[in-house]
Amino acid sequence: MKILYVTLLPLLTFLAVSTAPMDKKNGKEAQTEIIMKQDSVLRHVVLFKFKAGTSPEKINEIEDAFAALPSKIPEISGYEWGLNNSPEGLNKGLTHAFLLTFKSEADRAAYLPHPDHKAFGKLLSPHLEDVTVVDYWSKNK
Repeated sequence: MKILYVTLLPLLTFLAVSTAPMDKKNGKEAQTEIIMKQDSVLRHVVLFKFKAGTSPEKINEIEDAFAALPSKIPEISGYEWGLNNSPEGLNKGLTHAFLLTFKSEADRAAYLPHPDHKAFGKLLSPHLEDVTVVDYWSKNK
């Protein structure tokens, strides 16, 4: 597989084209094209529900450990978090929301298996009842 990176209008668009072997049905090269606008970022939304009986001290330790990841993993370009305060009652017990920002899928791919992220998971997992993760490319419209 060949990968060709072409920069078009450097301030606006990055285009990556991956070329695979010939498509046997029509004799043409099979191609996958991904267009990412530089004004778009990859958001990684993580929602936690802690097990009943998890102490406030342990929850604070976990919050602090998550907040420390951006200083340990340079691929994280943005980080924020907060506690659910929705009056709708639709949070299904999820109490903590974390939003990490990445500039590329490659940055997220480096983050997921990173040793500091794995160590955080070991700290978290005994106290976690449920987690939801949603990733998306931001859109301005």
